[in-house]
Amino acid sequence: MHDFNYKHNDLYCESVSVEELAKKYGTPLYVYSRNTLISHYRKIKEAFSPINPLICFSMKANSNMAICKVLVKEGSGLDIVSGGELYKAFKIGVSSRKIVYAGVGKTEKEIEIGIRHHIFLFNVESIPELELINKVAGRLGMRQKVAIRINPDIKARTHRYIITGHGENKFGVDFETARIIFLDKQKYKNLSVSGVHMHIGSQIVDAKPFIKAMERIIDFIKDMERHGLGIRWFNIGGGLGIIYSNEKPQTAKEYAKAILPILKNTKANIIIEPGRFIVGNAGALITKVQYIKKTPSKNFAIVDASMNDLIRPSLYGAYHEILPVRSHFYSDSKEIKDFDVVGPICESGDFLGKNRKFISLKEGDLLSVMGAGAYGFSMSSNYNSRLRVAEVMVEGSKSRLIRRRETYEDLIRTEI
Repeated sequence: MHDFNYKHNDLYCESVSVEELAKKYGTPLYVYSRNTLISHYRKIKEAFSPINPLICFSMKANSNMAICKVLVKEGSGLDIVSGGELYKAFKIGVSSRKIVYAGVGKTEKEIEIGIRHHIFLFNVESIPELELINKVAGRLGMRQKVAIRINPDIKARTHRYIITGHGENKFGVDFETARIIFLDKQKYKNLSVSGVHMHIGSQIVDAKPFIKAMERIIDFIKDMERHGLGIRWFNIGGGLGIIYSNEKPQTAKEYAKAILPILKNTKANIIIEPGRFIVGNAGALITKVQYIKKTPSKNFAIVDASMNDLIRPSLYGAYHEILPVRSHFYSDSKEIKDFDVVGPICESGDFLGKNRKFISLKEGDLLSVMGAGAYGFSMSSNYNSRLRVAEVMVEGSKSRLIRRRETYEDLIRTEI
């Protein structure tokens, strides 16, 4: 569900005309619905209320501080994966006791900052990382909680680049390594090895791989308990899929119904790290048609947004629905034409959508690339020395700029 709807043939975000937003802020433009953000967070919270988990929004999905702050005010913690996200988390004002830190390549400096600020948990991905965190904590004279990320060797049905729980992926440790860590945890004198973590991938629309992975890890927790090693925290990660085209993902309520019976088999407290589920359908990328180019084999709508603004179609072959900001009624199917919606980047892979059907598409028309709230701006770049775009938050009948459009001065600010 989202709050982008047509009123009198014009696309609105909540109660604000998208066309008016484009006039006011320019294009390309990311537009977010505050109401969608909050309602999706609350759906997760309500669905899992029987176990009262710690919900930590995954900042990698969208790290705009205004978006994260909306969720933090709702009670969310933050799941981070870099020193930059940690810095932003502190600026947002989230409680350090609600920060969990994942990622396979944490640096010593990042680890030290996290420990000094008393973050809740490091999700540890390898024995060398565990040893480094132990060393840094000892040097600081502090004790740090950690969870061991276990790779349950489950291959979820999603794009191969966003599968993270299969044995061939770089993430986490296998069960035997995790067992060795817990049985020898007294050697890590500056750590409280008190949790386990899993994350099997992203954009997963079926509960079965989650259930299979959780059952394996709960068996591991019970095995550790038989050795007198209690595990206080089980972080089940994120990965819930959303609707981009014709997917039929589970709702938060359906997902909870499927996995709560499994989670009730453990005494461990639960952490959840949703990202895409909360912010994905809360955002759209608004772009203007610059040129209509017709060739003997194709019609191209060349727009002012490109793969540097939204790389998912180029990187993953991902599908995003593309809607006209001003729709047309029609009765003659001959009016409908297929277009490839492409950007100005000097790459054949620069497209937002292929073979999309439009009526009377012309230069100057506005298009809305839907479901762009997650991994849209957060994966954007300055490729081809293009400026990163502005972001706007809509709340009811009001809008506000939450990131200004870059200038050419911004482009060279750090160059020497």
